[in-house]
Amino acid sequence: MMPACLSDDWTLCPEREDISAEFTRLLAAAQEGGATIAECLMIARQLKRGDDQSWHRAWKKLAHTNRQRAEAAFAEGHLASAQRNWLRAMNYYGAAAMPLDPADERRWVAVLAMQECARRYLAARSPAGEMVTVPWVDEHPLRGYFLPAPSASGRAPTVICIGEPGHRKEEFLFKLVPHARERGFSMLALDLFGDERDDYLDALLRRGDLESAIPAVMDYLETRADVDFARVGIIADGWGSSFVARAVIQEPRLAAAVCDGGLWDLHERAFFASRFAMSDLSIVPVPHSPLMASGANCPVLITLGEDGWLKADRARQLVRNSQLGSSDVKLKVFTAAETGAAQAHADNPSLANEYIFDWLESQLGTAGRV
Repeated sequence: MMPACLSDDWTLCPEREDISAEFTRLLAAAQEGGATIAECLMIARQLKRGDDQSWHRAWKKLAHTNRQRAEAAFAEGHLASAQRNWLRAMNYYGAAAMPLDPADERRWVAVLAMQECARRYLAARSPAGEMVTVPWVDEHPLRGYFLPAPSASGRAPTVICIGEPGHRKEEFLFKLVPHARERGFSMLALDLFGDERDDYLDALLRRGDLESAIPAVMDYLETRADVDFARVGIIADGWGSSFVARAVIQEPRLAAAVCDGGLWDLHERAFFASRFAMSDLSIVPVPHSPLMASGANCPVLITLGEDGWLKADRARQLVRNSQLGSSDVKLKVFTAAETGAAQAHADNPSLANEYIFDWLESQLGTAGRV
């Protein structure tokens, strides 16, 4: 018998695109330790069609179970099991918060529980991670998690991981940390929220200077004795905007960047040009010049899935038509035949992240290499 909300093609709640997308993310997270498939399917069977609150209740309960399991394992000295359960609890709390209104107090309670699991996970690691504060603007510093390379002695190549506005950094702890650790990288996981609640997103989206966060992060990393500052790269997770791509233009200290390359800005520029029959793209009203037209100071990798929002053929056309100059820009398209083809590679993020971190390794080297 199929679960109550699960269709024959394993799409959860076809009438709720947001719920279905989150369930796909949770299943994919199982590959990296952010969930288990059995637990995800168990929750799918418990959901009640038409009951919007059943999602929150089910994932919160499962998060509590994993959190209690983590604490019990930690008390008995089983640090590996404790870390695994904290990561799953953290992700399940995030899932519980997802459908709630940003102003709903239950959402903030779930976010705080998620962050506490992240702190417990960091402290149990070896070498331990740390919570850091990065000055940005006077009233709004950034908060992050710094995870040192496995070889804690000396300076290590470091990867900054930051999401689009509205994305919280905790997901990186299971999604990206294993790939960084395996290659001897340190990692700094950040988001733009700082200490604010989710309803702060509107204020973030109104800011015209989101890209200024990246030079602030670089200033912070330059002060750390365990960072090889000549080998710092950045990953922009998601395609909601091109603020990281715009920062890459302005930040000469980056050694490598994985971002949308300004494709989304360029796509909007081309759209307005065709809409208003303009032949001169320079007069189209978009706020920033796209990366590929302006040139970057470091190698740039752009990855996308052929089934994502921006179609592969359109992306290839934009790359061909842009003025690349001396920029080293590489475009990798994941096809449906190999998976990783969904928006933001949601169907198989592991495959995309292996490619991304292999590319970063070729640009930054690994710890102990120059």
